[in-house]
Formats: sequence, C-alpha cells, structure tokens
Amino acid sequence: MIFKSRFPDIEIPKIGVYQYITSNPSGIDDEKLIFVDAITNKKLPFGEFKRDTKRFAAGLIHKVGFKRGDVLAIFSLNHLDYSTVVFGAIAAGGKVTPINPSYKVNEFTHQLKDSDASVIIVNPLLLSIAIEGAAAANFPKTKIFLFGEEEINGIQPFWSFISDQEIIPVEFTPEEAKSTTAYLCYSSGTTGKNKGVETTHTNIVSNLAQLSAFEKGFTNQTSLIGFLPFFHMYGLIFLIHLVILKGASCVILPKFELELFCRVIQDYKVNLATVVPPVVLLLVKNPIAKKYDLSSLQLAISAAAPLSKELSNDFTKIHKIPIKQAYGLTETSPITHLAMTDNIVDGSIGILLPNVECKIVSVDGQELGYNEPGEFYVRGPNGYLNNKVATDMCIDKDGWFHTGDIGFADPQVAPAELESVLIIHPLIDDAAVVGVYSNDGVTEYPAAFVVLKTNIIQSDQIKEEIKEFVSQRVADHKRLRGGVYFIDQIPKSPSGKILRRLLRDRVKHMYISKL
Repeated sequence: MIFKSRFPDIEIPKIGVYQYITSNPSGIDDEKLIFVDAITNKKLPFGEFKRDTKRFAAGLIHKVGFKRGDVLAIFSLNHLDYSTVVFGAIAAGGKVTPINPSYKVNEFTHQLKDSDASVIIVNPLLLSIAIEGAAAANFPKTKIFLFGEEEINGIQPFWSFISDQEIIPVEFTPEEAKSTTAYLCYSSGTTGKNKGVETTHTNIVSNLAQLSAFEKGFTNQTSLIGFLPFFHMYGLIFLIHLVILKGASCVILPKFELELFCRVIQDYKVNLATVVPPVVLLLVKNPIAKKYDLSSLQLAISAAAPLSKELSNDFTKIHKIPIKQAYGLTETSPITHLAMTDNIVDGSIGILLPNVECKIVSVDGQELGYNEPGEFYVRGPNGYLNNKVATDMCIDKDGWFHTGDIGFADPQVAPAELESVLIIHPLIDDAAVVGVYSNDGVTEYPAAFVVLKTNIIQSDQIKEEIKEFVSQRVADHKRLRGGVYFIDQIPKSPSGKILRRLLRDRVKHMYISKL
C-alpha cells in the first residue's frame, strides 16, 4: 500500500539552488539582516550576501582556477561567512562538500579524497588537521584558505582572492538541475566508512519548496538560532537555505552551549528554534534554562533523533512553547515528514510533505497496510558517491529509498474532511475534530466537538447517532473512535481559524480505550 501526503502536490521550480534561494519571494530589501554572529555581533545583510557570493565565485574561477563541476570542501564550525562560501561555490557552478568539524585527520583525509575536492576553506581552529590531512591526500597547500581575515603559517584567508567584479551565477536547464550535484554531504549509511550522498539542485529546491508549502509560519519575520552544525543537512537546509529563501534571519553560534543558547534567544528575541532531543532535555532539566527569558520563542522543531511524547509534553508545559518533530535523512534531502504541533506521540514522524510517498514493507518484501510494522520506504522529487553497491542496496529500481527505519503507518485523517461531514448532520450547528491519544491503540483517534442546534437536548443517544452518521460516510479508520463531545461554542481565532489546541487540552488527560 502506497501512502501519499494529505497535502496536494506542488509545482517544483526547475532551476538551480542559487537562483531559487535568491529569488526573494518575500520581497525583502537588500538591507534586511540575514545572518548575525552571536559572538561578535557582526551582521550580513541580504544585499551584501548576494554581492559577496558573486565576488567569491569570480575569485574562485579567475584566481584559484576553480572550474564548473569542481568540488569545494568546507571544514569549519558554524561561521558568519559559511553561507558566502557555500553559495559562492554554487554560483561558480561547483559542488560543496561540508566536512564534520569533529573529524580527526584520517576521517578528514577520507572525505577529501573521496569527494575529489580541489579547494578547502577551513576554520583557523582546525587548520592543523586540515594541513596534515591534505598532505596525506597529496592535496596542494596552495589550495587551502582560511575563514577570517588573518594569514596563519602562510595560509591566506579566502578574502584574499575575492574579486572586485561580480560574476553572473551559473544557471541550469531543468534537466541539468535534476542531474547536477550541488552537495556531497557524508552519511554513515548502514555500514562501513561514511559515504558521500549526491544531492542535486532539484533535490534541494524540491525540499525547500515542500517545506515552504507546509510550514506557513516560516516567514521574513522569523528569527532563528543557528547552533545546529551547518555541515549537517538538517542545519544546512533550515539555517542557511530556508533562511535566505524566506528572507528570515539567523543568529549564528559556532557550536552549542546551553547558557549561550538561552542568552541569545533572550537578547535577540529569537522566535523559532531548530533543536535536537538532547537540547530539549537540557531545556527541561537543566536549571540554567530557567535563568533566561525564552518567551519570544513561538515554535521549536526537533529532528535528528526520536523525540518522546513525555519530553515533548514536559517542554511545552514548562516553557509554554509548541514543538514539532521532523523526520528525514541526508539521503532524502533531508525532510520527508513533519509532526504537527501538540500532536507528537512516542516515535511519531508526522505527516508526509507534499509530493512525498511512503510505504511500509515487511521482511519478506510484502507491502503492508495501516498499523502493520515494517521498514519505511520513501520516494519523492528528492546515491552514494563512488559506491554503486551501497546505492543499489538503498534505492531500488522503482526509486524507493529504503530508510532502514522500522515503524508503521497511522491512518492519516484530515480534520477538515470529518468536519465537512459533521456540519451536514441535521442536529449540528458547528463542529471541530482533533486527535485523542489512545493507550490501547498506541495512536490517535479522531474526536469530534459539536455544537448542537438551538433547543436540541444533549444526550448519549445523540452522540451515538452522530458516530453512526459519520461511520456511514467515511472509511473505517476515520470513524470517531476518540468520541463525541458537546460544547457550547467552537473556540476560534479572530480570523475564524479553529483553535484546536484548546480542544486538545480539554481531553489531554483522557485515555480512550477501544470503542
């Protein structure tokens, strides 16, 4: 059984990454601050970003000898100029391979050789590893450059080759965008050494378009905290690409430190935090978090590891901040699912993004249905470099990526669909549907809050009539197994949006048995 997103497919722009992220759909001014360094308070506005990337690209081509299709390696902690280097290389028609700054010499050397990088941009703190690793790979020292503005031991900063002229960024035809690699991010896969995952321009543009369509709260007014490592696809997508595309802003931390993290949120009024479960745990348990005002946060998004229901609930209860969970892999460019706010259950990976399909497959290769555990396969508009065997093992002939993760598919029920059925019932004046967690089912069931018409007396008989009315009009998994609840008025925002969280709060302590 193939599961599809509840959201309609969207049209994917058939252009390169650079053209897409600088398309400025929000119409921001060139003066809009995109990146801010949390340590130095140095700032990078949108206009300077565009200018610097095109000058960096010109310098790469004319002074360093970088050619279309060449690979640039970045070996650094998060840095204000990380985006300039990334998109300068992309503008020059090249590929980027971000290297984990925690790598030792042998790991660095492996990625450098495997990716066939021709230029290295390195953080000064990591220079000794880069020099030793480059020597082991017979990589010329003259092609190593530094972040920052100072020369160290004969190694020049990359600003030394920045051109006074701006190039016109390389553009791609729709077919070229689909087939041309933009990033070589390295993933452990399932076995052996880390493998280079080839991510094309279309892969990245697709995921950005999907996230834009799904996450409407991410706008040019969004302010993020950028501590997730930029070398990782999670940080690369959310904190660099999506920030620029949306004209948002990101306050950059070189790495995670709890007190600095909290102080930055407080001082810069950050309103969205992309996090990982260990950080959520610290925010719940560590007393340092209580010293700071985190009230500017409007949303947290957790990914990279499963977030438990208990930890999610504790976080929301303590900080009064809703949290979502995202699921993906480097190989899926990366996000395929997002769990809706206040809807996380243990191990849930949420709702499929637009244009993404999923199926659950048993050990013997049989496609499974709802609530039948097996391996997740995903397919969408989103191989391993130099490793055909590994690629063939994880991507089959029909384009399904075998994630290696085990789980099952809950029936996806759109509240609006059930609400449209309820409001045609002759006794109902208004209705809203939410999910209610069931301990027995280890999932959520649809529950209906209904406003009866004037002079209709509430009764258990009417509840059963409403359940039966819906059951006759929808598939079995959409039945109101979470129950029917009477309410005097459906809570709504001034714009008419149903405030489902208030309804969930009314039943969050009720554990529904099999009905």
